[in-house]
Amino acid sequence: MNTITMAAKAREDAAGRPFLNRSLVLGAIAGVALLALPHFVDSPSHQNLLILILMAAQLGVAWNILGGFAGQVSLGHVAFFGIGAYTSTMLLMNFGLNPWIGALVGGVVSVAVGTVIGWPCFRLKGHYFTMATIAVAELIQILFNNWDLAGSAVGLTIPMDKQGIGTMIFASKVPYYYLALGLLAISLGVNFWISRSFLGYYFRAIKDEPDAARSLGVSLTKYKLVALGFSTFLAALGGSLYAQKELYIDPNSVLHTGLSIKMALVSILGGVGSLFGPVVGATAFTLIEEGSRIAFGGTGRGTDMIVQAVIIIAIAVYKPSGLLGWGKELWSRFARRSSKGEGQA
Repeated sequence: MNTITMAAKAREDAAGRPFLNRSLVLGAIAGVALLALPHFVDSPSHQNLLILILMAAQLGVAWNILGGFAGQVSLGHVAFFGIGAYTSTMLLMNFGLNPWIGALVGGVVSVAVGTVIGWPCFRLKGHYFTMATIAVAELIQILFNNWDLAGSAVGLTIPMDKQGIGTMIFASKVPYYYLALGLLAISLGVNFWISRSFLGYYFRAIKDEPDAARSLGVSLTKYKLVALGFSTFLAALGGSLYAQKELYIDPNSVLHTGLSIKMALVSILGGVGSLFGPVVGATAFTLIEEGSRIAFGGTGRGTDMIVQAVIIIAIAVYKPSGLLGWGKELWSRFARRSSKGEGQA
């Protein structure tokens, strides 16, 4: 019966394969353009904006595995981002461990913590699960706020005495751009592999028809934990990169609940459950965020957030499939009009 379900899913995917193929081609073209982009952007502030977009996209892609594919809306993902940042930083400062290895250790620690937390939380459904994830993130923030070894509320500062690829510390923004781009590419590759494997079918079944999936022998808790493991590992890697880029972390910067909401919003804005949706959403959200902050930040506190909220609500109401889904609709309309024009000719 699982085979029948997977075959049905395969036929469903085949119907959307032309758009997927176009997306992959466009993604490859965009990848080449992104590799060359730093050579045409000299301003450090503009380079930093590009890095912020890439990092937001990577976190959205990480969140999308759990929230988009498996349908488990977590608003506490910042806990794993923070664990990754603190783990690599503390290992570097206390033991001199290479941050590349520290990032992987942070990912493993995040997966372990996520498994312990996820086991009881996945017994909850809907908004109860979402509320539980917020509570867990708040508890972890309180823990780091009062943990002396982690710098408590003061935070930790990474010294710049050694620079280079080995320490992941650079004077220029460009290396961080390429690190963020590489991490995004890895995250997208993991998402693509999951979406085309049996895990993707199981995750979608858990999201759309959990009772039917259970009746077919799919262990809901097991595969939710698998989705959580992939998602938390990638989120932790993003946290480690953030720590190395900023060279300073504290609970307010890497464990703030607002960052969890941003991870979810970039996916929802771009197209939750899609491959490139979080990338599109992160680009739009970051540009709106920075643009509205520049335009309104000095004239009214919180005005930028109001502008963001209005745009997000409009997307949710009128285009729930997100910006990527909207683009797909426009492309379909254009293709139909083109085919009609050729037929009349």
